[in-house]
Amino acid sequence: MRFPSTPDVSRETLLVVGLVGGAEFVNHTYLVLFPPILSILSVEFDVSLAMLGVAMGVQGATNTLFQLPFGYLSDNYDRRLTLGLSLGLSTASVFVVAFAPSFEVLLVGQALLGVGIAGHHPAHFPLLADATPEDLRARAFSVRGFLGSLGFGFPPVFFTAVVGVSGLTWRHAVALLGVFGGIYGAVTLLAFQRYVGRGVTAPEVGEAGSESTTTDDSPPVWVTARQVWETARKELRAIVASPAILALAVLALVASTASWGLTSYAVVFLENGYGVGLDAANLTLSAMFVVGAFAVLVGGDLSDRFSPGPIIVGSYGAVVVVVGLLASMAIPAVVAVGAMLVVGGVRALAGPARSKLADGVSDRSELGRNFAIITVGTMVGNAIAPPIFGALIEESGPQVAFLGVAAVSVLAVLVTLFVLYQQGERRRESVDVEAE
Repeated sequence: MRFPSTPDVSRETLLVVGLVGGAEFVNHTYLVLFPPILSILSVEFDVSLAMLGVAMGVQGATNTLFQLPFGYLSDNYDRRLTLGLSLGLSTASVFVVAFAPSFEVLLVGQALLGVGIAGHHPAHFPLLADATPEDLRARAFSVRGFLGSLGFGFPPVFFTAVVGVSGLTWRHAVALLGVFGGIYGAVTLLAFQRYVGRGVTAPEVGEAGSESTTTDDSPPVWVTARQVWETARKELRAIVASPAILALAVLALVASTASWGLTSYAVVFLENGYGVGLDAANLTLSAMFVVGAFAVLVGGDLSDRFSPGPIIVGSYGAVVVVVGLLASMAIPAVVAVGAMLVVGGVRALAGPARSKLADGVSDRSELGRNFAIITVGTMVGNAIAPPIFGALIEESGPQVAFLGVAAVSVLAVLVTLFVLYQQGERRRESVDVEAE
C-alpha cells in the first residue's frame, strides 16, 4: 500500500487533513463516553442498561435532528464557523455530563452533546473535498477515519487509567476529555483563521451570509419567517431529488445500527457472555478501534484504486460471518477476543468507500447537505441501536442480541447490493440514451 509523500500535496492540504482528522478524534471520544463505564453509571444513577441505552439514543436523536441545519450552514455561510460551533457546543456539553448530579441532567448533557457533534460531518467532508485533489480524496477521508477510530478507542483505555488512580472517578476522566477538546478546538480555529484560505472554508456558490446581513431596511419579522420556510422547502425538494444520496443514507442507517450495537455492548458481551474481566474487555474495545483505524487507511487506498462497491459488500459480509461466530458462544474466550479485533478491522474497510461514492454523486455546492443526509442515516442507526440491543440483552441475553447484530449486517449487504444494482441500471440507461 502506497500513500502519497508530503511533496505531492500542498501544505494547506496537509494542514486541513490533519486538523479535520484531529477534530474527528475529539468528536469520537465524545461519542463513546458511555460504553466503557456503563456498569459504573448504572450503579451510581441507579438505572438499567436499557435506560442508559435511551440516554445514548437521545444523543443520537439530537445529532440526527441538527445534521441538516449544520449542513445548510456549511454550504451557505462558512465551514470554519460550522466547525467552531460544533467543537464549542460539544465540549461544553461534556462538562454537563461530567458534573451531572442526576440521571435527568445526564440526559440533558447527552442531548446537548448530540447537537454539538452534529456539525462535524457537514463541515469535515466539504473541507476535505475542497482541500484535496480528487485522486487522493478517499485517502484524505481515510486519514480522517483513521484518527476518528483512534478517538473511539481512546476513552476505554483512558477511563481505565484514570479510574485506577486513587481518588479519581469517571467524572474526572470525562472532565479531562473536555479540557483536551476545548484546547484542541481553540488551536484548530486559530490555525484555520491564519493558514487556510477562503477557497477551502467558504461555500462553493455565493455568499449567503452577506445576503442575510441586517440593514435599516430589513423586512418585517413575518417576511423573514416566510423566507426561512421557503428555504426549508427548497432544501427538502433537493433532498427528495437526490435518490442516490437517499439510498446511501439508508445504507448508512443499516450499517451503523449493526456497528453501534456491537460497539455499545462489546464490553458487556465479553463480560457476561465469555467471562472476560472488565479491564480486559475495555482494552479489547480500544484495540478494536485501533485495528479499525489501520483498516480505514487500507479501505481508503483500495477505494482510490478500485471500485468501492465490492469493498463495501466484502466488508459487511465478513462482519456477518465473524459476529455470527461470536454469537454461537461455541468458541473460547481468547478466540472471542481475537474475533472482536477482526470485526473491528473488517467493518472499517467500508467507510472510505461509502464516502467516495457520496462524493462522486454530489455537486460541489451541496456537499455539506449531502453528507449531512448520509450522517442522518448513521445517527438514526446510532440512536436506535443502544436501546434496542440493550433491551435484547436484558430480556434474552447477550447471545440473542449479537445474533441480532449479525442479522442487521446481512441487511446491510442486501441494501448495498440494491444500491449497486440501481447504479448499474442508471449507467445502462445513460449509455442507451447516448447511443440513440
